[in-house]
Order: sequence, then C-alpha cells, then structure tokens
Amino acid sequence: MNGGRLKATIKRQSNRQFLTMPKEKHAYQCQSCGARHSKWAGQCGACGEWNSLLEALPVPVAKDDRYGGYAGNEDSAILSAAEVTVQETSHEATGIRELDRVLGGGLVAGSVVLLGGDPGIGKSTLLLQVLTRLHDSAGAAFLYVTGEESLEQVILRAQRLGLATDELRLLAETRVEQILALAQREKPRVMVIDSIQTIYTEALGSAPGGVAQVRESTARLVRFAKQTGTVLFLAGHVTKEGALAGPRVLEHMVDTVLYFESEASSRFRVIRAVKNRFGAVNELGIFAMTEKGLREVENPSEIMLVSDGVETAGSVIMATRQGTRPLLVEVQALVDDSALGNPRRVTVGLEQKRLAMLLAVLSRHGGVASLHQDVFVNVVGGVRIGETAADLPVVLAVLSSLRDRPVSRKLLSFGEVGLAGEIRPVPYGEERLREAAKHGFQRAVIPRGNAPRRAIKGLEIIPVTRLHEAVAAI
Repeated sequence: MNGGRLKATIKRQSNRQFLTMPKEKHAYQCQSCGARHSKWAGQCGACGEWNSLLEALPVPVAKDDRYGGYAGNEDSAILSAAEVTVQETSHEATGIRELDRVLGGGLVAGSVVLLGGDPGIGKSTLLLQVLTRLHDSAGAAFLYVTGEESLEQVILRAQRLGLATDELRLLAETRVEQILALAQREKPRVMVIDSIQTIYTEALGSAPGGVAQVRESTARLVRFAKQTGTVLFLAGHVTKEGALAGPRVLEHMVDTVLYFESEASSRFRVIRAVKNRFGAVNELGIFAMTEKGLREVENPSEIMLVSDGVETAGSVIMATRQGTRPLLVEVQALVDDSALGNPRRVTVGLEQKRLAMLLAVLSRHGGVASLHQDVFVNVVGGVRIGETAADLPVVLAVLSSLRDRPVSRKLLSFGEVGLAGEIRPVPYGEERLREAAKHGFQRAVIPRGNAPRRAIKGLEIIPVTRLHEAVAAI
C-alpha cells in the first residue's frame, strides 16, 4: 500500500514539474534581413523576400569576458571632450598604390576592411598579394585564415603568382573561438579571413553563413582587432544582385567597405570604396588581371581611351571624377529605329531613368525627338558613373548617333543638364580640364560656370549655358 502511494506521489510531482517547465519557443529568422518571426511564412514581412525564413532556436550567447567591449579594454566612463586623448591616424603603405588610394593612404592599426566581389574576380589573390608584400623588421606575423581552401591550395596559388611566403603564417579554421585563441597567441599585425561567410561560433546553433552566425562572428573579430590593433581583412560573398551576402549590419560594423567591379569579358578590375572611416568614399582603384595576379593600372585614363583612332558616330569623351581623381572615359550611344511599340532605353554604367529624362529634354529644348528609336548607352571600360556630369556627354553622344555624324576624338565634354534645358556646372571642373589637357585634348564643351579663370595651355574652352548652344558647338 505504501509503495502504491509513493508511486502516485512521484507521478504527481513529475507531472507538476513538467507543467511548470518553460516551453522552448521556436522562432523563424529571415536569412536576408535578420528579422525574427514567431510563425513561418512564405514571405518575410520586413524585407519582402520569398522563402527566406529558416527555423532558429533561441540559443543564449555566452559572454566572452576576454573580448568584451568594443572600443578597448578600459573601463567605461563618461569623459568630457577635453579629456579625450586624440592621436593622429597614421597610414602604412601596402606596396600596392591603387589599393592604398582606395584605403585612404594605406593600412590603419585596428581597422577592419570588408572586401566583396563576385566569385573568381580576384579577392583572394589581392589579399594574398597584400600579405606577401608587407614587411616587418620586428618579426610580427601576417596571418592568412582560410575557411574555403586547404593550405596546399593557398601555397599553390602563391607559387603560381610568384609570391614570397617566408613571413606568411597560414591557418585553415572556421570556428571563431579557435581563430581568436590562436591569433591571441600569434599576435599578427595583419590578419585575413577568407571568407567571413564560412566562419561560425559555437554559441549559436545555426549553420555557418546564416545571418546570426555572420553577425556574431564578425562582432567578435572586430572586437579583437580594436583591442589588439590588428589590421583585419574580411573577404565577403555577394548575392546575385551584387550586394554583400549576410545582414546589412555587417557593413556598419566594419571601418571600410570595398567592392570589386568588373565586366564579365574584361580583364580590368575596379575596386570602389563605398564606406571609409579613414579616407574618401567612392574612390577607385584600377587593376588588370594577369598571369602573375593583379597589376596596377598607373594611367587609367589612357587605358580607358584606347581605340583604333577612327572617329565613329555616337562616341563622346567625358571627364568624370571618381573619389579624388579625375578620369577620362568614353561614352557610347547607339540610336536605331525600333520595331517594337515601346522603344527600348538601355544603359550600361549609367542610370536608366536618367537617360529617359535626358531624351525628353533633348526633344523639348533641343528639337531632336527619339520617340520611335531604341537608344542604347554604354560607358566603355566597365566604369559606373553616378554623377550628373555625364548628362551633357550622353546627350551629345545620342545626337551624334542619331544624325550619324562623328564627334572629334580631341573634344571633351561634361556638365549637368537641367529640365529647362540649362547646362549647370559640376564640382572640380578645372581639375577635369587639366586632366584632359594632359592627354592632348584640344577642345572642351563645358558649362559656363566651370570656365577656368586662367587659360589652359593647348585647350580651347567652349562655355555654354543652354542645350542648343552645346549642340551648335559640335
């Protein structure tokens, strides 16, 4: 009898304990934006992506006291601006001038650089070249952490490129805890993570490459770089739309974001800085892919203007400004009769909506209509132009192709076109003109507001204020 009562009591206690235990809540996280949902849905309500919700169990993140904090090891305290000690930021050259230009002068101790690009565009090659060109007389190590390739593959690439790997240290690891433990012991001056999407932390149960894994792993690596003064390079994958894979907060966590840009059939590679806490944004570094890796292009304007010397209709040279450097590029236009009811407007390297606006301005204020023609505009060399200085060259190139009359290869143009047909000035006009004069241009059709105060030797300036004046000038 007593045994039966004891069993009943144990059963009631176990049932009561089971009922009071907290149930494990299931959550679903979007792999595109990181938003969490209590129920699964086919579309994320935050970013609108389809089939991006995956189950994610809420796993508590263990606190890492050794790398706790973001800005350093000092205790948190409120200070006045006068009490803050400011040291001048010093840049160290990498030996690759085009990369130094994009970085704002070179490497900064404790900085984190995120490098993104399409597969096979040259991210790993460039990072390997950077590490092998650096030299440290104090014996500091340069650590290359690979999560995608074996150590043998890295060495074979270095040998194929003819790189010296005497001071290079290698590690094949994807667990961030192990990487930080070994890096704390090695104390590298520069460390490369290739790539951040392969790194994971044991504190989270999701698969590597997920939003939470990328965010947490990057946060730990950034804290390590800030506290130890290590320069950290992160190679990142990109999506089919060209954006960096993973959470958007990844770009906010790092100091510099660089993007590789290139056309599929071009051997030239362009690195653009879209964020830089130590230099100018929108800066360009231009490279050429060779058998020995990426080679710097010292005079990009000359490379962009290579042609057979024959003047063709629909081609106009413009002076754009990328970061702190003026660059001469060729804008091509092709206008042809359309067989469709809705003529096409296609741009490569320019904004398509702005082309439609410029065609309307040309029709209204230039007297040249293209209602029944297909219009294609291309920027030669794979350069993307986002400034309004391309307006006037695009209009002149379209007009040249429509009338089948070539424009002189010694003529340069830049300027913004307004909706009223006025030609507006653009920044740094005199620097653009001096770059054109250095390459032998003889005439320049520019806004009157950009006319230089002093004459530029060998260059005839044609200032215009209205669109019809620019059309008459050519």
